[in-house]
Amino acid sequence: MYTIVTGAAGFIGSNLVKALNDRGVSKIIAVDNLSRADKFRNLVDCEIVDYIDKHEFLDRLLAGDFDGDVDAFLHQGACSDTMESDGRYMMENNYRYSLAVLDWCLDQEVPLLYASSAATYGGGSVFREERVHEVPLNVYGYSKFLFDQIVRQRLATAGSFNSQVVGFRYFNVYGPRESHKARMASVAFHHYQQFRNDGKVRLFEGCAGYANGEQRRDFVYVGDVVSVNLHFLDQPYLEKSGIYNVGTGRAQTFNELAAASVNACRALSGDELLTLAQLVEQGLIEYIPFPSDLRGKYQSFTEADLSKLRKAGYEAPFASVEEGVRRYVEWLSSHG
Repeated sequence: MYTIVTGAAGFIGSNLVKALNDRGVSKIIAVDNLSRADKFRNLVDCEIVDYIDKHEFLDRLLAGDFDGDVDAFLHQGACSDTMESDGRYMMENNYRYSLAVLDWCLDQEVPLLYASSAATYGGGSVFREERVHEVPLNVYGYSKFLFDQIVRQRLATAGSFNSQVVGFRYFNVYGPRESHKARMASVAFHHYQQFRNDGKVRLFEGCAGYANGEQRRDFVYVGDVVSVNLHFLDQPYLEKSGIYNVGTGRAQTFNELAAASVNACRALSGDELLTLAQLVEQGLIEYIPFPSDLRGKYQSFTEADLSKLRKAGYEAPFASVEEGVRRYVEWLSSHG
């Protein structure tokens, strides 16, 4: 039996493939967009049995090539560019493709774990898995929101599900294997690159009532995201179907993230740790004007409500920014 991972050469997908390998699972069919072949680097240290382009894979899936041969489906593939304005592409890639996967998994009674996003909440201040709090600010968030709505509708129909379906609303994920994302890579990645290249980190000035660098996000380390996925993979119970937030449950400021990044880099050289005030005073952190094209499209605050996730039995703690960034910087340093 095979495990299918879409978006397998991407950020979260490749970390999932590696984690599956670490627990002895190697019969993995990796699916991704092969028009961006440079992402193969994320799979070089992984064991898989096939690597298939996403379009060919969907054709084969619908033709029945994998019927009866799959025991789990981890659907991580999506266009995650929040600045993408081509609605047709976004909806075809993130919504229609996911619908086809959902229908196949329900027909084959295969557990489906899929990537949703905190972008579904838009600029709200309550981040709980309820329709009233979901007002996406861009077509990326809307594509994820719409698929979540279909899953909810199916869940509400008695007898619609014969296997587990779980959506994960990822908050601001950072960590190894994301360098291919370029400008869409995490802030933590860009901080590391800025400090390595320029000797300082740049943050946005204040906006929407927030002081310089004091915008707050729920930054979650990718290792914790993988752990949540594996928790549900190990418990493919129908009653645990649903949509769950995956964040730390604690918002931290961009100032805290920048300070953690700079201090982690300094620690590699044996330099002493500095306070935020010292980092700003010494020019190691500087503030730049808030981009005009992001006004009205920017989440200045996110913080996952983890009540539903905890109720589902996931009890492990999540890494703080200080702990997660330190691990990440050490990984980046060791991987060039």
